[in-house]
Amino acid sequence: MLKLTPILLAVIYALAMWHFSAWRTRRELDARSSDLVDPAMQGMLDRMARALGVRRVPVKIYEIAPVNGLAGPDGRIFLTRGFYDRFRGGEVTADELASVIAHELGHVALGHSRRRMIDFSGQNAIRMALATVLGRLVPGIGVWLAGLLTSMLAARLSRQDEFEADEWASALLVKAGIGTAPQKSMFAKLDRLTGAGGRGAPAWLMSHPRTAERIAAIEANERKWGLVPR
Repeated sequence: MLKLTPILLAVIYALAMWHFSAWRTRRELDARSSDLVDPAMQGMLDRMARALGVRRVPVKIYEIAPVNGLAGPDGRIFLTRGFYDRFRGGEVTADELASVIAHELGHVALGHSRRRMIDFSGQNAIRMALATVLGRLVPGIGVWLAGLLTSMLAARLSRQDEFEADEWASALLVKAGIGTAPQKSMFAKLDRLTGAGGRGAPAWLMSHPRTAERIAAIEANERKWGLVPR
């Protein structure tokens, strides 16, 4: 039992840090966000609400410049001011922006925030255990290797969440009569809008799948669901 103490401490520490981070994120979002009120978007939100069987789909604008959408730790949906400004400027259509909202709704519906809390705790325990073992086997770089391996695991789990949220969003968009075309066209624009341009970390360290992979997965679902001729 004593040998497990460092791992248990790591789990407890990770849980405490996650709750603190979630609390701090909620405070930040509350202080810097307001309700999305836009007649041009309301029709799309109403269609998704009817498809979900709910009264409304509330969305907030988070006052930061980067282009992004996010599901808060409490399940609220946010679009950044930078993303909304691209819509107002005509770079993004209403149905494309609706596909982003549908994706974030997918994260909430699939419980990814809660699962990430568990994953985060487990990953810290794994990192500590690996660091202990590898530190003895390969002194000097053991801790670094433990961090790299844990980061690879975290990235893989994150990519899996993104594919799942994409699929959930596709199903919602089809049910709402919006379809998957805006979802694919939004992905085609995303690298340019975010400034990614295909650069960044190696694929096995990326938290999001590559754009081409996401579009291919959507098209595979379209064929599976009979939305396009086989």
